Amino acid sequence: MAAVTHDAPAGHATNTGIPNTKLAMWTFLGSECLLFGALLSVYLLYRGNVPAGPAPYEVYDIPFTSVSSFVLLMSSLTMVLAHSAAVSGDVRKMRIWVMATAMLGAVFLSGQVYEFTVFVKEGFTVTSSPAGSAFFVLTSFHGAHVTIGILMLLSIVGFSFRGNTRAERPEVVEYVGLYWHFVDIVWIVLFTLVYLIPGPEAGY
Repeated sequence: MAAVTHDAPAGHATNTGIPNTKLAMWTFLGSECLLFGALLSVYLLYRGNVPAGPAPYEVYDIPFTSVSSFVLLMSSLTMVLAHSAAVSGDVRKMRIWVMATAMLGAVFLSGQVYEFTVFVKEGFTVTSSPAGSAFFVLTSFHGAHVTIGILMLLSIVGFSFRGNTRAERPEVVEYVGLYWHFVDIVWIVLFTLVYLIPGPEAGY
């Protein structure tokens, strides 16, 4: 009976034994995989289509983007620590690690905005070429997902300070963590295929 009472806030279990809320999150993330798969495919098809202006690989700053990527990946670690604190019932540490995750995500977004500004100054814009359009749509969609994730993290902290005990439950932090880890994994794929493997049109 104690176990049933503890699991109740997470939602009723499905036939798979997984709470319906978690199953809904996994379903949502599956649909997001299709979205990013489609956007990435479009970019890979059009990255060599540059009738005017610089090509994508000519404006990339790999060292700078590598640092931004490292910052985002470190946020996955802080997210794990936040969930661990929530499981142990340490609300104070949970808030600290959730805020740390949100701050790292904000640093990554700031780096992306700076990078976009540099690209635009060098003539690589969303309207400069089909490659530019595909690149900015793909990376902007990812940036939008990071922004949504930051808002979710800040909501957890805000509701916990308002006395909403549900926001402090481990399953709530876990579900937000699933979304955040998904965003990080997507960026690993994007960084590898978009930045590190520029394609045969680059000449190497």
